[in-house]
Amino acid sequence: MPISAHRIENGQTLVIAVEGRFDFSSHQAFRDAYEQADGGVERYIVDLSDTTYLDSSALGMLLLLRDHAGGDAASISIENCNSDVRRILSISNFEQLFSIC
Repeated sequence: MPISAHRIENGQTLVIAVEGRFDFSSHQAFRDAYEQADGGVERYIVDLSDTTYLDSSALGMLLLLRDHAGGDAASISIENCNSDVRRILSISNFEQLFSIC
């Protein structure tokens, strides 16, 4: 369940990568990833290429990130989802709140 974060594009974009299960056990690590990187971040990318599972607490964590990043004005994309994760995001209507690639 490791979560890592790094900046790209001159530090203005924060990429948060989630590996394995994205569930309640990831809460603190996910929150730390974006809170500790605060300052100068204009865009967030949540990379789910290595994510095997997503539950409702993960959906809540994504909403907390959205609030932290500025709500409706936030620039957040969720990228590289497998078909199961994409289906959960779609059922939850997250494509209305996030850019899902």
